[in-house]
Amino acid sequence: MPQPIRLKDHEKDARLVRSRVIVGAIGILLLTGVLVARQYYLQVIQYDYHSTLAENNRIHVQPIPPTRGLIFDRNGVVIADNRPSFSLTVTRERADDWQQTLDVIVEVLQLTQEDRALFEKRMRQGRRPFEPVPILFELSEEQIARIAVNQFRLPGVEVVARLVRHYPLKEHFAHSVGYVGRINEQELKKLDPVNYSGTHHIGKTGVERFYEDQLHGKVGYEEVETNARGRVLRVLKRTDPIPGDDLVLSLDVNLQEAAEQALGGRRGAVVAIDPNTGEVLAMVSQPSFNPNLFVTGISFKDYGELRDSIDRPLFNRVLRGLYPPGSTIKPMVAVAGLDAGVVTPVSRVFDPGFYQLPNYDHKYRNWNRNGDGWVSLELAIARSNDTYFYDLAHKMGIDRLHSYMSRFGFGQRVSLDMFEESAGLMPSRDWKRARYRQAWYPGETLILGIGQGYMQSTPLQLAQATALVANRGKWIRPHLAKTIGGQPPVDPDPLPDIELRDERFWDYARVGMEQVVHGARGTARKVGDASVYRIAGKSGTAQVVAIKQGEKYDRNKIQERHRDHALFVGFAPAENPRIAVSVMVENGESGSGVAAPVVKQVMDAWLLDEEGQLKAEFRPQQPLSDNTSVSR
Repeated sequence: MPQPIRLKDHEKDARLVRSRVIVGAIGILLLTGVLVARQYYLQVIQYDYHSTLAENNRIHVQPIPPTRGLIFDRNGVVIADNRPSFSLTVTRERADDWQQTLDVIVEVLQLTQEDRALFEKRMRQGRRPFEPVPILFELSEEQIARIAVNQFRLPGVEVVARLVRHYPLKEHFAHSVGYVGRINEQELKKLDPVNYSGTHHIGKTGVERFYEDQLHGKVGYEEVETNARGRVLRVLKRTDPIPGDDLVLSLDVNLQEAAEQALGGRRGAVVAIDPNTGEVLAMVSQPSFNPNLFVTGISFKDYGELRDSIDRPLFNRVLRGLYPPGSTIKPMVAVAGLDAGVVTPVSRVFDPGFYQLPNYDHKYRNWNRNGDGWVSLELAIARSNDTYFYDLAHKMGIDRLHSYMSRFGFGQRVSLDMFEESAGLMPSRDWKRARYRQAWYPGETLILGIGQGYMQSTPLQLAQATALVANRGKWIRPHLAKTIGGQPPVDPDPLPDIELRDERFWDYARVGMEQVVHGARGTARKVGDASVYRIAGKSGTAQVVAIKQGEKYDRNKIQERHRDHALFVGFAPAENPRIAVSVMVENGESGSGVAAPVVKQVMDAWLLDEEGQLKAEFRPQQPLSDNTSVSR
């Protein structure tokens, strides 16, 4: 009889269950041990690290930008200040999708796609984490209300009140004071990232840029506690920022306005300097522009109009305008000739209306085609006689002429705190050889002696050269800052004074310049007739287009913008100089007829009182003789 089949082995099943229980228990124990070990590692061994991370998520350090220093004129009139303005900021880390957020902003404020592209460009600029990025400035009340109503759709978006640079006098000081603008990518790489954290603007031009470090100040900080959404709960610690230093300029608002009125809307430049201190009293470049347009970002349309204007309002004619100085440099050339010993105060040259080099047929014309006959140095300056200075330049030679004129500041930057200034051009043999690979020709020396040819100078250089004649060669760099943070500016690289063999050489040049304005044959005698003080001046004309040999200048055949520039330089009172002025009127044609009256009006505004008399502080200590000649 067969054995019955067992349907279930209870003992085997029991052994299997026991083994599984044991394996499961061991697995649970192992996993528990791993979790305990991991927990121990995180909470004990790495306690400091993770507690720091948690603290950083809760506590943030926010920069506090300093208040930019104010800018005043010499009398305390505010030229640049800071005014509150509401800005729209976006914090990328707190916005769910900042691209979508920008779309909502454009929709809510009813802006254009150009604005959207500008917002995105600003958002992509490198910034510190959790630092709000301003994308829109000067919000209106309606825009602020629209943002408030739609705040639930705009995570990370805030309306913030900030101080924004403002220029209350607008275009009057645009070229001297300059303006601030948004920090761009290139500037961001060069700036101190710590000191400029929280700052979105920087000086772009003028003294705003030159004195950026002093005007900016030092950044402050505050430690704040935030919730999980990044909203500030409380301030834990605060370090106040150090505001920027105030800047007091040597410029005078009233004189600046008087100089602008004297130009009468014409294109040109005016520079007025105190020859005793180097302080720039007025600095005008016309036409000008409103610098407030650039502070928070100028529109493409407005910038295009300024950039493409034929009158070039953005161009600083005082510092960057390069013009042939013309006859305005003849007093300096006369001083050079006297000191070099090639002429004396009584040396005379016969002027038939032209000058010819020995063995050359070419005639170098005097502006007076009929000639002035026998001409002395004093009369040559008064009449602006070209023939005399052709002869003087020929006797000097290019090497000595270049050396002396360089000592007057031509061909180099002369200012102390105007970084935009051009060096101009004072040509020499070496310069021409390097530039054109040609030798220097004698005829080029002749025309250089009357301020034509390759020579180029700025109105500021002409004003400084005139101030050097006024103060008898004492070099003081012209500067715009009177005090910065209460301290006067210091020249780190002073230029040597012009020392002559005989100090009376300065007097001969001064008397010749006085005769220009007050002499019976002076080219600007009409200006001197109505003056209550003595003016030492010199007119000049700078050619824009060359005229062929033998031809005469005919204004009716020349386009208005191709006509000669009018220049005039001078200082007053002649016996006690307190102001030196340089004027350039583009396409003005006549230095004596157009530029000289501008100089006179600027001098009157500075030297005369309300009764039209010389101010007491400008009057000489002792009465002067009417005889203005210098003993020979």
